[in-house]
Amino acid sequence: MARALRLAERGRYTTDPNPRVGCVLVRDGTVVGEGWHQRAGGPHAERVALAEAGGRARGAVAFVTLEPCAHHGRTPPCADALIAAGVARVVAAMVDPNPRVAGRGLKRLREAGIAVEGGLLEAQAAALNPGFIKRQREGLPFCRVKLAASLDGRTAMASGESRWITSEAARADVQRLRAGASAIVTGSGTLLADDPSLNVRLAPEALGLAPGEAVRQPLRVVVDSQLRTPPTAGLLDLPGVTLIACTVEEPARRAALEAAGAEVLVCPTRREGPRVDLHALFGELARREVNEVLIEAGPTLAGAALQAGLVDELILYLAPHLMGDAARGLFRLPGLERMADRVALEILDVRRIGPDLRLTARPSSRG
Repeated sequence: MARALRLAERGRYTTDPNPRVGCVLVRDGTVVGEGWHQRAGGPHAERVALAEAGGRARGAVAFVTLEPCAHHGRTPPCADALIAAGVARVVAAMVDPNPRVAGRGLKRLREAGIAVEGGLLEAQAAALNPGFIKRQREGLPFCRVKLAASLDGRTAMASGESRWITSEAARADVQRLRAGASAIVTGSGTLLADDPSLNVRLAPEALGLAPGEAVRQPLRVVVDSQLRTPPTAGLLDLPGVTLIACTVEEPARRAALEAAGAEVLVCPTRREGPRVDLHALFGELARREVNEVLIEAGPTLAGAALQAGLVDELILYLAPHLMGDAARGLFRLPGLERMADRVALEILDVRRIGPDLRLTARPSSRG
């Protein structure tokens, strides 16, 4: 199963919106076939492993990181393929959270006389697909907020100048975060100040892909309540799709943005003001099969997402310098007046990236 998990990891940058899945077939103590799901629409991990094993799959044990599917989606059911190949036993790390599967694949295997076991390295398997799991169970994508700050927690000078806070090594690390995301979300303030590209600029080889293989570009999302994005914004000229989420009906501005290549989405507003309802927006992203969202924005949008309970993980790059108390902070969090109001975090990982520190944390229920 550990080998199957390593195989599944190879699809980190390519399988979206499908889950990352690996499969290993073992017969008489020898691996006879293995594979991983590479791209949506392509063969699933089980079918790749079965094709490699051929007739040696009969009587084998299949170790798979996610329950084999039992429905016709982009490809035929994998449970049927395992049955037809004559495997004797299937060990699945976890049940598929997709309501169209959710135990049906394992049930079909049992009914065919195949021994079925589950739960082996389940936590590791779930960690491969946090977005797919959350989307299936909650109707929302998994959300990471990426921030870069000085050691005193400042993200830009008072003037707005922010290039570059962190090192080239940290910025390359962010490119990998982008490559693994389904969508990158920013706010209109960041767009107007920085004209960001929000694209993946790594060579395919840096992501484990073949030379010349296309690098998947995440959906770019601009939260722009008043539709201030100019049609000349640089990200509208890049490959991929840009979605602009607003709350106003401005036919002329909308027409100009759509002519420049954007898709404009009018969203509900929050109860407390005329801003995009982030819960509604994230629900729409989930309906569009967005598994993992990466927020790269200023303190207002980052703080709003955190206070809305949408943030699952924070990734903070800390550079070894000080920017002073007049510089801009990480989050705008109105209403925090007492120590009891503070937002508790659980630190999951700390490591060096070049001269910088990268902290990975998640919101905690601790006070």
